[in-house]
Order: sequence, then C-alpha cells, then structure tokens
Amino acid sequence: MIVSDDRAAFEEKKRMQALALGRDQEMFDLAASTIHAADKYDYFYLWSWMGVPIIQLPADVMATQEVIWTTKPDVVIETGVARGGSVLFMASLLELIGKGTVIGVDIDIRAHNRESIERHPMAKRVMLIEGASTDPAVVAQVRAKIPAGASVMVVLDSDHSRDHVLTELRSYGPLVTEGCYLVVADTILGHFDSERPLRKRSKVWLKGNEPLSALQAYLQETDRFEPDPVVNGKLILSSSPGGYLRCRRGA
Repeated sequence: MIVSDDRAAFEEKKRMQALALGRDQEMFDLAASTIHAADKYDYFYLWSWMGVPIIQLPADVMATQEVIWTTKPDVVIETGVARGGSVLFMASLLELIGKGTVIGVDIDIRAHNRESIERHPMAKRVMLIEGASTDPAVVAQVRAKIPAGASVMVVLDSDHSRDHVLTELRSYGPLVTEGCYLVVADTILGHFDSERPLRKRSKVWLKGNEPLSALQAYLQETDRFEPDPVVNGKLILSSSPGGYLRCRRGA
C-alpha cells in the first residue's frame, strides 16, 4: 500500500487550527478560569525539568521548545533564574542542537539554587550573572558575554511589575536578532483583576501593573517585533499568552 506524504498538509492544518484557537475568546476565558481554579494547588510550581523545579506551565515549555528548535539561537538570555529549571531546560535544548549558551540573570541566586544548576549535567551551557536585570552595569555584562555575530533570543521572567518589565524590554529587546524571539513571561497576569487574582506567588500582581501592560506599551514604541499569531494562538492553559514576539526580518 502506498501512503502519500501528508507532512505539509498536517503542518498547515496545525497552523490553521492554532490561528482559529487564538480567535476563540470563549476557549481562552475557559482556560483562564481553569488556571485560576488550579492556582490553589500551586499549579505553576508542580513541574520539574531533569530533576530541577521549572516554574512554567507545560504549554509554555512546549512553545519555548518549538521556537528554540526552529530558530536555533546561539545565545538565550533569561532574566529570572529562580530555582533553575528553566535555564537548564533551555540549555538542554541547545545541547541537543549542538551549540549555544543560556545566560541566566537574577538579582538573588541563592546558594542552593546555584548548586542545583552548577552540579547539573547541562551546567556546561549555562552562565549565571547575579545582579538586578535592569542595572545598566548588568546589561553591559550580558552584552559582553554575547559573541560577535551570535543569534540571540531573550526570555523576561523576573520582577513582573509593569515598569520593571518595560525597562527590561527596552534594555534587552535590542539584543534580540532578526528571526529570533523575545518572550515576555506571565502575561496571564494581565487577565486577572483584584476580584480574581492569582495569589500563589511571592507577590500578587494585578491588571495594569504586570507584564502584559509592559508588552503592550513596548509594542507602541518599536516596530522591531511582532506577536507570533500561531505560537500565541495555541497558548491556552499558559502563563504567557500573547508573550511570544518574533524579531522582524530586516529589523
């Protein structure tokens, strides 16, 4: 029996369904309600990557994997190291690709979290910088770690206040190279107000003072980035819906 090669058709159907899902507000609202209900069980904190806690939802892990595999950046910069699972996750993808470094920036890399990272098999692809991500001296340190001609992706996942994220966007957005991604984490916070907040966090962030507001302001300032409608369309049950921005070709 001869079976036709349906790979292109399969991928096109995926693309169309993702776009359709992204337009379905009812589905998004249902997913947001599910996230809110699951928050009482610390749902964001239940996952690990290769033995280390990764404070991400599964949909975001898969979306990040997709864009890293597609673009194959030489450098991934992540602000907000926390317990280390996310930098190690991205480092493991770069290891599979066979190149690259993750630069993790955090104002407070605690000794036990540093140990989890530095003793991990993927540590060889991780550089850690301790300091405030918005400090110009820290930004300069990050710049100095990027090899000439490297392709660069950025993930912003530290302090989630609007002004902090907007400063990060202005500081790290210019480092992203064309075709690569700028990811603004925890945009889901922009969909909850004081009547229905996500409380299981170090701090409660409410609509208007969170990453989505910063992202929207930044997109008014620059035309270098465009939200990826396919990746973002799939992001229900996600902490970062709308947060995946692609650097335009020729930007």
